[in-house]
Formats: sequence, structure tokens, C-alpha cells
Amino acid sequence: MATQGQVITCKAAVAWEPNKPLSIEDVQVAPPQAGEVRVKILYTALCHTDAYTWSGKDPEGLFPCILGHEAAGIVESVGEGVTNVQPGDHVIPCYQAECGECKFCKSGKTNLCGKVRSATGVGVMLSDRKSRFSINGKTIYHFMGTSTFSQYTVVHDVSVAKIDPAAPLDKVCLLGCGVPTGLGAVWNTAKVEPGSIVAVFGLGTVGLAVAEGAKSAGASRIIGIDIDSKKFDTAKNFGVTEFINPKEHDKPIQQVIVDLTDGGVDYSFECIGNVSVMRAALECCHKGWGTSVIVGVAASGQEISTRPFQLVTGRVWKGTAFGGFKSRSQVPWLVEKYLKKEIKVDEYITHNLTLGEINKAFDLMHGGGCLRCVLSTDA
Repeated sequence: MATQGQVITCKAAVAWEPNKPLSIEDVQVAPPQAGEVRVKILYTALCHTDAYTWSGKDPEGLFPCILGHEAAGIVESVGEGVTNVQPGDHVIPCYQAECGECKFCKSGKTNLCGKVRSATGVGVMLSDRKSRFSINGKTIYHFMGTSTFSQYTVVHDVSVAKIDPAAPLDKVCLLGCGVPTGLGAVWNTAKVEPGSIVAVFGLGTVGLAVAEGAKSAGASRIIGIDIDSKKFDTAKNFGVTEFINPKEHDKPIQQVIVDLTDGGVDYSFECIGNVSVMRAALECCHKGWGTSVIVGVAASGQEISTRPFQLVTGRVWKGTAFGGFKSRSQVPWLVEKYLKKEIKVDEYITHNLTLGEINKAFDLMHGGGCLRCVLSTDA
């Protein structure tokens, strides 16, 4: 392409400081260095993690920055030594890297990767510890190693998954975060068996993906718990078989569930990021074998608590990141499952807007009636 090796000026939504509306700016995007890939982002979705960092509660949040981590696009150019993708490839940026060489990747025990984390955690690229974004010489930091609220972004080659070009990018962008997180929490982390009773706390995109995963795993009952009863009709379409609104009960929600399930559920999933709900999710699990998976991200400094006896008597407390999926090798597999209609994706998209309407999109997300809002980067 004519732009290879050149600085590209494009539109991006910049977070100048916490809690201030994002601003559409002309941003300079430097060419990719060794081990890096410059991607033309075509579609990006909003996730609560973006809002969490924007709120200022994220200890790793740096400003000014370009947020966004759930997206799809086309490779514009690659840096020296990059062999896994080439210009023109359709890709999904992955905040959870996969290098295949580090202690984590080689362990066979986790999908976490340590190669670029020291850089992505502080908003820069690994090779020179600098950002590829600037506005008139002023540095704009990266976010989660992805920064997809921009028409062009630069990512590490270990943080990009090459996908089938037949897949519609305005749909499969969702496979960069929320949907795999929920499906994988069930399939990879909990390994839910047929006949299991499952409780899902929080019926947003991730919670619904948990429900969908549990249904496909053969769960016999999928109990959805949310303080917004309007979510139940939608949740039924994703596999939820019964609904509980904690506001409608005097007893603690864990006791309500234990009473409903002859001693507790086999598996529970906390998809909110609320530490008191995490406790309830553990304590609604069945004595002897119940497993609770923490999926939601709590605010910085928050701590979880329960009585040790809950664990001594056989309950298991686990966590999951990106649903335990290895990004570069398994996101393409998820795309294929979508193309074969084996997993839902379109059904999570409730709104479509443009990058220029991003502040409206965040308002919609906080309003509760929005699952995923996909933004076209045509400003």
C-alpha cells in the first residue's frame, strides 16, 4: 500500500482525562516497528472494560489514551520480522496475547502470555517503550495493547489473530472480548458437564454468553440473576431457563438459590465485577463440588471474602481471563464456529453507530437496554 512506512493521519476517539467525553481528533499513527502490525480498524464495539478505565478507577489507566479492545479490521502494513500476518489479511486484535514461547504459553496450563504485558500495561510498545500515537507531537498512550477506537492502530504481532476473510467484520469484532469470555468461562474454565445446574450473575453480554455456553454444554437448568427484570425475555433466547431478581427477595440471594436447587448449583459465574456478588456466587454453590468462576473485573483495591469453611467443604473458587481461550490460535476457530452458525454473535448487537457517535454509544451502554453497540470507523 502507498501508506507503508509512512505516518498515517486519521480520526480517533481520544480520552484526554477520566470521565470527560471522548474527543474525535486527527491522530498521527506511526509505522509499525519490528514485531508490530498496523491495522485499519473497520468496526469496533464498546465493552464495560473501556468504561472502567475511562472512569479513572483502573490503576493502569493512562491519559491521554485511545481506548477500545473489541474490534476487527484489515492489516495495512507489518514491521520487520512479522510473518504471521501480511497486508490485506482480515484480523481481530487480541488484548490477550499469545507468543507461544514464554513460560505461560509453554506451560499448557493457561491462556495468559507474558511476552508484551510489561509494555501493554503501561500504554506503550515493547520494542522501544514508546507509543505509536501522537497529536502534533504529543504522546497519546495505547490501551490494552489494542486501542481500537481509531481508524488505524498498531499492535504487537503476538496480539493479532488472522481470520477467515468470509466473516463479516461488523459482527465478528465481538469475538475480540465479551462473547469468548463468557463461552470460555463455561467450556474451558469450569468445564460444565451435561445435566449441570448453572447460575449466572449479571445478564449483560458476558452473562448471556455464559448462558449460551452452558446451554450448548447440556446444562439442565440455567438460572439468570439480575436486578433488571426487563433482561429476562432476552436472556431466554440465550438459554436462561429461570430468572431471579434479588430485589424481590428478603433473604440473601445465595440462600434463595440454595433453596431453589436442593442445596445449591453445580456451577456459578459472576459476570458483574461486584465483590459482594462474587461471595454470593460462591456461597450458592453446592457443598462438596460446586465451582464458582469470577468473570467480572472488580474495581482496583477491592477484595473478596467468604468463610474458609465454604472452601474446606468442597467448593472451588476460580477466575478466568478471555475465557481461557488462546487468542491467536483459537479466535479463528471461534470465527469458524460462527460461520457454521454454531455460536451466536449477531444476536448480541443491539445498536450500530459511527465512531463520531461514540459518546452516545457509551450512554446507551450505561442505559441498560444495550448489549453491544458496534461502531463503524467511518467518521
